[in-house]
Amino acid sequence: MDIINLIIMFTGIIIVIKLKKPLYISILVGSIISAILYKIPIQTVLKLVFKACSSKNTIYLILAFYTLTFLQKMMENRGHLLLAEKSLNSISNNKRLNIMIAPFIIGLLPSVGAVIIAAPIVKGFGGDYLDIEEQAFVTSYYRHISEAFLPTYSSIILALSLSEVNMLHFVLGMLPMIIVLFFLGYVFYIKKIPKNIDFHSSQNKKNDIYNLIISLWPIAAVIIIIMTIQIPVYIVVIFIIIISGVLNRFRVSELTPLLKTSFELKLVLNTMTIMIFKEFITFTKLIERFPMYFEKLSINPIIIFSLIFLFGTLVAGSQAMIALALPLAFMSIPNGGLALMILLMCMMYIARQISPTHICLSIVIEVFGISFLALVKKTLPILAIFSIVVFLYTYLLFTIL
Repeated sequence: MDIINLIIMFTGIIIVIKLKKPLYISILVGSIISAILYKIPIQTVLKLVFKACSSKNTIYLILAFYTLTFLQKMMENRGHLLLAEKSLNSISNNKRLNIMIAPFIIGLLPSVGAVIIAAPIVKGFGGDYLDIEEQAFVTSYYRHISEAFLPTYSSIILALSLSEVNMLHFVLGMLPMIIVLFFLGYVFYIKKIPKNIDFHSSQNKKNDIYNLIISLWPIAAVIIIIMTIQIPVYIVVIFIIIISGVLNRFRVSELTPLLKTSFELKLVLNTMTIMIFKEFITFTKLIERFPMYFEKLSINPIIIFSLIFLFGTLVAGSQAMIALALPLAFMSIPNGGLALMILLMCMMYIARQISPTHICLSIVIEVFGISFLALVKKTLPILAIFSIVVFLYTYLLFTIL
């Protein structure tokens, strides 16, 4: 019944999305369906809703969104994002390269709000050659590549800790898959952008590099601080906002309007409903029962755990799956090692790019004004090919390691 219930929940979410309703309404419908199917008492429902909305993680996420949006608007006010775009163009003279590298670099920022900063840069580079849905895909896709393998993300750190796989070996082992991701995005969309651009080759690359640093130092500073000091993202961003305000001589009259325009109600509602949905799923213990269902199938355990990570991440997110299923996977496949780690992390990456519970995707569709299904349609062909490559690559690793 759990599998049937899961199908019903996601069918309800997709139907509401198809009706062109906001994502938060779709996720709320999914939560209501789960409460009905699992007969969660109304008192418990209210407690779960309160717990989800008032949890430290939810509040930190909303504050991170708000402060990053505020920082982005400050950068836009001083023309820094436009200057960064021009500087990248002048340094490399290649829009194709720049539109891939910019969101990837910004994606080094371990925050769900990084796409807010990457979006206007992608629009600037690809606006004349990619439609709005393709721009949204490029922003989300290249921003999340670093999240698949870099140990600056809490999910990767947790996975490495639980699996005891060597960090350096994992990063090096993932590099071929990272190259494949860059290549697939290039073949499907980036090659639509002409090789040559209107800018002349830079005559003063030192000045261009200086301008690039001046433009993007707030992002670099946030990344470095978060990587070296484990403190909430919003605190780091507030610190950088203060420094940027002083260095760029912002007047109070310039910053005051940003306090209002940086608040995105839809992002707040998306965040809260996604956290509520996850809280309901956790309460039902659905994910904990997943392995039991797959074990009944006469399938190789490697395939079983690949499916568990794929479908589990779709529902509960990466952190939950790593905590619940990764130790079980390595106990069930004791010789899995690096190959198993790479396979499961890639499956988790695939699931997150099409999951309605992935908060970053809700930000992307709001920023670009497209539907969730439109983004998924642009993403699925690449993920299908990537899945095949991942299985071939990890099969080779299982064979030789």
